[in-house]
Amino acid sequence: MGMAGRALKQTILLLLAGNNLETIMQELAEYRDMDVLNPLFSALCSVDERVRWHAVSAFGSILPRIARQDMEAARIIMRRFLWSLNDESGGIGWGAPEALAEAMLHHEALAREYLHMLVSYMREDGPEPFQEGNYIELPQLQQGVLWGVGRLCPAYKQTLQAQGVVADLRRYLFSDDGSVRGLAVWCLGLLGEKSLIREFPQLAEDQHPVRLYHAGEIEILTVANLVRQALDQTERE
Repeated sequence: MGMAGRALKQTILLLLAGNNLETIMQELAEYRDMDVLNPLFSALCSVDERVRWHAVSAFGSILPRIARQDMEAARIIMRRFLWSLNDESGGIGWGAPEALAEAMLHHEALAREYLHMLVSYMREDGPEPFQEGNYIELPQLQQGVLWGVGRLCPAYKQTLQAQGVVADLRRYLFSDDGSVRGLAVWCLGLLGEKSLIREFPQLAEDQHPVRLYHAGEIEILTVANLVRQALDQTERE
């Protein structure tokens, strides 16, 4: 990376550390989309939680814009996320499931092509024909996959239900990781699965904190809070 590239990376990282997501998006839009991609990929690995999440939001704006101009260029970036989650990549794939989901939320054609891949990270590979299991064992990455699924539930609820994600989500209610349990509850609530949540009454007493990102803000809830929200939400529907 040359001097100009390093300077741009530092500028973008500093910008993403800001508090106002709308301002960040406006300032990012002043750069060429292809120029900010590598700084955004770097930002997904930042130790600063705000920087990471703001990068996820930025991919949700930039990738659909690229797709509208050049779908193949967008596919290359989506495949870069998928490769980062592959054991052979040598990386860990921090932020990749979240960024994939954010891009799909804002571009239906990307969702049609890649939604099944996000779902595959919740599944073991099995004997059935066409089963594409790519189960992720690391709880921090599981959190990313579950956040991604939850993010897509409002827009693609029927598609996710048809792909059988409710059965996939069930296993995460038993996780040793409290954030994984909470995010699974959140997803099930968005899918209207209150009966499944009620099967596990211990969750309603679970005080493990869960950090939930939405629209530039991080909300800290407990698993029990998320259970109450899910039951209230499904009863209103």
